[in-house]
Amino acid sequence: MSLLIYILFGVTAFIFMEGVAWLAHKYIMHGFLWSLHKDHHLPHNGFFEKNDLFFLIFAIPGWLCIQFGWSSESWWVVSIGCGITLYGIAYFIVHEIIIHRRFKLFEKSNNRYIHAIRWAHKMHHRHLKKENGESFGMLFVSKKYWQKIKRDEQVQRNNSPV
Repeated sequence: MSLLIYILFGVTAFIFMEGVAWLAHKYIMHGFLWSLHKDHHLPHNGFFEKNDLFFLIFAIPGWLCIQFGWSSESWWVVSIGCGITLYGIAYFIVHEIIIHRRFKLFEKSNNRYIHAIRWAHKMHHRHLKKENGESFGMLFVSKKYWQKIKRDEQVQRNNSPV
């Protein structure tokens, strides 16, 4: 197979993982594993949360695909594992660094995408219980959050002195 096909497998796995993350967040984290995810929705002291254990749960499929694909020289499986792993890295950057600011980077960004994902996640966290949640995805933001950011920008432009 050509390199382009392997890249396509990786990109497809990356995009597919947003759906997996959405489903897992809505039906597993806000479902039968709420006991691990609950502390993420509540104020707490300390750097780590029980919720951080989901990192291991989500890292295992990528690692297994890379490990078994490499040992059997099934490079398309390695490509899928790389796509899953790259999604995990993107998720970490977006969720831990950009949204929750566990590491102090991107503090004063004017980027629309960053504002939209922060707002969507804020709307998700306004629900302190596992029921009635919204915005379970991570990298793809619903149109209503983009519209809210555009309205905020318009109000800011109208209110700023020229």
